[in-house]
Amino acid sequence: MLLWLLLLILTPGREQSGVAPKAVLLLDPPWSTAFKGEKVALICSSISHSPAQGDTDWYRDEKLLKIKHDKIQITKPGNYQCKTQGSSLSDAVHVEFSPDWLILQALHPVFEGDNVILRCQGKDNKNTHQKVYYKDGKQLPNSYNLDKITVNSVSRDNSKYHCTAYRKFYIIDIEVTSKPLNIQVQELFLHPVLRASSSTPIEGSPMTLTCETQLSPQRPDVQLQFSLFRDSQTLGLGWSRSPRLQIPAMWTEDSGSYWCEVETVTHSIKKRSLRSQIRVQRVPVSNVNLEIRPTGGQLIEGENMVLICSVAQGSGTVTFSWHKEGRVRSLGRKTQRSLLAELHVLTVKESDAGRYYCAADNVHSPILSTWIRVTVRIPVSHPVLTFRAPRAHTVVGDLLELHCESLRGSPPILYRFYHEDVTLGNSSAPSGGGASFNLSLTAEHSGNYSCDADNGLGAQHSHGVSLRVTGTSRNRTGLTAAGITGLVLSILVLAAAAALLHYARARRKPGGLSATGTSSHSPGECQEPSSSRPSRIDPQEPTHSKPLAPMELEPMYSNVSPGDSNPIYSRIWSIQHKKENSANCPMMHQEHEELTVLYSELKNTHPDDSAGEASSRGRAHEEDDEENYENVPRVLLASDH
Repeated sequence: MLLWLLLLILTPGREQSGVAPKAVLLLDPPWSTAFKGEKVALICSSISHSPAQGDTDWYRDEKLLKIKHDKIQITKPGNYQCKTQGSSLSDAVHVEFSPDWLILQALHPVFEGDNVILRCQGKDNKNTHQKVYYKDGKQLPNSYNLDKITVNSVSRDNSKYHCTAYRKFYIIDIEVTSKPLNIQVQELFLHPVLRASSSTPIEGSPMTLTCETQLSPQRPDVQLQFSLFRDSQTLGLGWSRSPRLQIPAMWTEDSGSYWCEVETVTHSIKKRSLRSQIRVQRVPVSNVNLEIRPTGGQLIEGENMVLICSVAQGSGTVTFSWHKEGRVRSLGRKTQRSLLAELHVLTVKESDAGRYYCAADNVHSPILSTWIRVTVRIPVSHPVLTFRAPRAHTVVGDLLELHCESLRGSPPILYRFYHEDVTLGNSSAPSGGGASFNLSLTAEHSGNYSCDADNGLGAQHSHGVSLRVTGTSRNRTGLTAAGITGLVLSILVLAAAAALLHYARARRKPGGLSATGTSSHSPGECQEPSSSRPSRIDPQEPTHSKPLAPMELEPMYSNVSPGDSNPIYSRIWSIQHKKENSANCPMMHQEHEELTVLYSELKNTHPDDSAGEASSRGRAHEEDDEENYENVPRVLLASDH
């Protein structure tokens, strides 16, 4: 995994470990081996290379010497160390006083990677010649018959050096060999140690790695560079002048074995630290919360919804998922290094309403949020206005019901009713659907009607519907009463006319009634029924004790109320009776046939408004008139002759 790192630059080799820097021990002359009987001066100095201030402690073979000066002279071999008030104990320097005739000397001090000068020295150097230098028993190249040689880039490898030379003894040359010399190569810098701000960092937290070392104060100008590693992977940008590396956030996959390397910029000396195991700890998710935008989960159909799932705690890669009640599969899933994630639901529909929850998991176990209810409100659709009236053609006085309904829309819905853009009233539908408004019609209620529906998400208006109101409720009542009264009067008038007709015919008959009112016909003559005998109105039943001759019924129509502007018609049946001996009375058959009138079924009348309004009535009213009246020519009754 690629780590984004912040590098902090520190002075190379100056990492403080809480220990004072070492003192520096110098030799004068600067050779670690001398002949027995010679003297060597030892100088103890601080990091600034100046003589130590105050008392100085001296040690030989780790034993404290009773000397307090910063410079002493020695004649005895041993491992010498010193310490000042402002420094720690110096590295040990072995000083050898050899009783041999031939010695090999190395310049002191020598550090890792230095080029060191070796000098083969005889006690009587004038009589010493043909010097040869060896390393681990092998002759060094180009080292024959030289007083001194340079060995390049020495290291602390415990190699053994020696030299040979010929000593002139009187007239002969004797080959002499020096004792082996182990060059005292001092550390240029200490072996690095990798330090971590925590060996068990919490996932997501930062961590600082430091490659600690200490450069020899005698070589302050040496430049070092650092590199840090996890397992076999180089961290950061590779080699850097800074020994410190800061990692902004550690994750579980960053667990592993860490180590570092330090080397000189000349690549002459390189040292590696020991490995350190770092285990990143994961924090389980907790307090999972679901938030819905718009806030509160109140949405309008067509809006976009955002489901935000978050955790109060949790580290590493978290898997978020969103769920809806009633659905088996999740609505969505996201895996990311974050404490929250969002799911966008575009253009919500009515079916998106319901209860939702989310879950979060970072490998331990999924944690669920509480349920949140989402409501989706639907704007009302364009409403439809309909009429409900007692008849197809409304008239004044009718009770008209206006019904307004919107097929879609979340309740409650408020409906308003209008006549020519004037508000008639309103009605609410708490559960949706439609609403009605009742109106008692007057002549002024003709015109255009409309309604609108509103559930707080925007009102919608219906199309206009036209209504025509005709007549008045008063005319209708009067005409109905007039029709009943006319019927009764018509029956009475016709009954009187029939009586007069019967009386007139009786007087015109021969042998009719005399002045005394007695009958003038003889028993053998043909008789006609007496006018005083009651007659039946049912033509199928006989009106005499003896059978009558066949009857002929002829319908005639007459205007019962000829003076009325609203005619009422009735059907009139005429009945002609013939005597049994009509053959014996031919004249009576021809001129004095008996006529009986019957009145039956008064035709339904339809009230008209007035003579002036009748002509302007619509076609529908004319069809009703044709249904209720039979406008046929008047047939004269016999009495009209």
